[in-house]
Amino acid sequence: MSQEQAAFDRLHPAVQHHIVNTLGWPGLRPTQQAAVAPILDGQNCILLAPTAGGKTEAAIFPLLSRILTEDWRGLSVLYVCPIRALLNNLEPRLSYYFGLVGRRVGIWHGDVSDSTKRKILKDPPDLLLTTPESLEGMLISADDQKRELLLDVRMIVIDEMHAFCGDDRGWHVHSIIYRLQRLNRVPLQVIGLTATVGNPESLINWMVAGRPSVVVGEGHSGTDADIVIDYVGSLENAATIISRLHVGEKRLVFCDSRAKTEELAAYLRDLGIQTFVSHSSLSVDERRQAEKAFAEEPNCVIVATSTLELGIDVGDLDRVIQIDAPASVASFLQRMGRTGRRAGSRRNCLFLATEDEGLLIGSAIVRLWREGFVESIEPPGNPWHLVAHQAMAMVLQHRGVDRVELEQTLGEMFGGLDPSGVARVIDTMIERSILWAEDSGLIGLGTVGEEEFGRRHFESIVSTFNSPLLLTVMFGQREIGFVDPMTIGNDPDRPANLILSGRYWRVVSTDWRSRIVYVEQTENRGKASWLGSSRALRFTLCQTIKKILIDQAVPAELSSRASVRLKNLAESFPVLEMDTTTAERVVRNGKAEWIWWTFAGGGANFLLADSMGKDRNVARSYDNFRISLAEVPAKVSVLEPKGTFSVSGAKFIRQLGRQLKFHQCLLEFQMDEVMAERLCDYSGADWIFKTGPAVVQ
Repeated sequence: MSQEQAAFDRLHPAVQHHIVNTLGWPGLRPTQQAAVAPILDGQNCILLAPTAGGKTEAAIFPLLSRILTEDWRGLSVLYVCPIRALLNNLEPRLSYYFGLVGRRVGIWHGDVSDSTKRKILKDPPDLLLTTPESLEGMLISADDQKRELLLDVRMIVIDEMHAFCGDDRGWHVHSIIYRLQRLNRVPLQVIGLTATVGNPESLINWMVAGRPSVVVGEGHSGTDADIVIDYVGSLENAATIISRLHVGEKRLVFCDSRAKTEELAAYLRDLGIQTFVSHSSLSVDERRQAEKAFAEEPNCVIVATSTLELGIDVGDLDRVIQIDAPASVASFLQRMGRTGRRAGSRRNCLFLATEDEGLLIGSAIVRLWREGFVESIEPPGNPWHLVAHQAMAMVLQHRGVDRVELEQTLGEMFGGLDPSGVARVIDTMIERSILWAEDSGLIGLGTVGEEEFGRRHFESIVSTFNSPLLLTVMFGQREIGFVDPMTIGNDPDRPANLILSGRYWRVVSTDWRSRIVYVEQTENRGKASWLGSSRALRFTLCQTIKKILIDQAVPAELSSRASVRLKNLAESFPVLEMDTTTAERVVRNGKAEWIWWTFAGGGANFLLADSMGKDRNVARSYDNFRISLAEVPAKVSVLEPKGTFSVSGAKFIRQLGRQLKFHQCLLEFQMDEVMAERLCDYSGADWIFKTGPAVVQ
């Protein structure tokens, strides 16, 4: 008996019947075959498959088989997604599969009406599509019915798992799984679904707190695809190219900001192209209408931010076009994976670089992908603010918790954290009246906690974040775009330069309370006009950009414009060497300075510049690729211990720490630990530190 037949034969007869006779499938795909045994055997697992590789069905068919074979009743499966749009998109498909065997699917998130939720409470479905925030709301609700709905859950499916685990929402999902396991009457099986992750085994092990788990399938879909990189110089030129290429086909265009999305859409409409838009600032109805229209139109363009990067179905897509570049190989794979789904078609992606930085990042991402590289995802360390969040959530869920039990539970939930640090968070919250301690040891919510977090039924405790830690860039009253805080520098006496909307800007001031950076226009000075990124890039990506500047080897079809531009960029760096860093002396406005070309990324260069600011090589500024110094750069005399910063560096980290949700619950040094872990690349800085600069006159 073949492996495929053996896997198929283990499915429930009703599921087998509908796969063959209703769906008309000739068989199961490789990941679907491999997923049958571990899911039926109750194992925790992470399922890997390329985008459109059948991950959803790989989970659904065996879990439906368990529901039928073991006769599960009531709400037995939670299906968790990172965004509501994906839940809405999945609901008809999952309802169809479940309906085939007489079972039901429900959906529960912030856009679902109260009347629909009451029906679910009265007559629970077998599977509930939801978000981590909605689950938290059910757990802490004053309505016991909502919490009781979850008591018989046996399985939780985490779709697009990679979209959670690299930030605070991953810790939130991890914590909810832990609390559900303590709440439930039966063991909880966890199934993660992802297409793009470099470390699947460690990720699923972390999510299930070290319980046994397995990896199923392969997420990398190979390097067979049509990749073209063009340099067009402006967003208006990009619109012209898009209007002339692939006429009659359905094209999905990705931009890195809402402002660019709207600007490009306006250019395309002026050129007579039927154009739709999707980004987070649009209302739910507007996005749905755009996505529905796009799915039904054969000759059109939809311009989107990362909102369409996840697995939302927009129909039979012909082309993916990327304006400039995403920040990771994983993101590129998600986007390109929207194509090549029809028999006989190939995956494809056209990069249209409007800036030199976009050309280099896009080239580096393609090179890393061809080499088989995908970034690992690491949950952020030192999540002290989330310890505080979960302390309040547990107090609300249980209507008060014994102090000893609270500390023990949080210590297990956030395994690896110093237990004294957990106790310190609770002490701080009690001292600040965020929590309240009775003489008996029972912990409840304090008056400040009620005032700060109690509005609208504790809505702010439901979510672990306010919004991504980005700063809005303003020129007068005009919004230019958004930047990563690491790109604006940490010294007000040495303002950073930025490139946004094809123009050059100097940072004038930063309003941290409002998260606004005010800028003024400036002339582009010196070589390498692609400097001044609006986002902090990773060490590996920056090192690959350096390789491309040295050998100009890009494993993609380059237009003549892109080839010429890349050659010119490479010629402006005649001194780069692969196994060392380079420094050169430049003169600007009659003053000499030294540029240390590290290509280490923003997180590493921040640490190096901060250490050198305390040394004789006074660092003036830094970005992803270089550090500007006042004197000849010697080897950094000491790379400061982890978590140690200069006065200006510490102030910068502290300012960012105050942007954290629940920062009121922490001592300042714990805020610093949270932010340092998220923003600083200690391993990259250490590599550069050990290498040291090779000075070039």
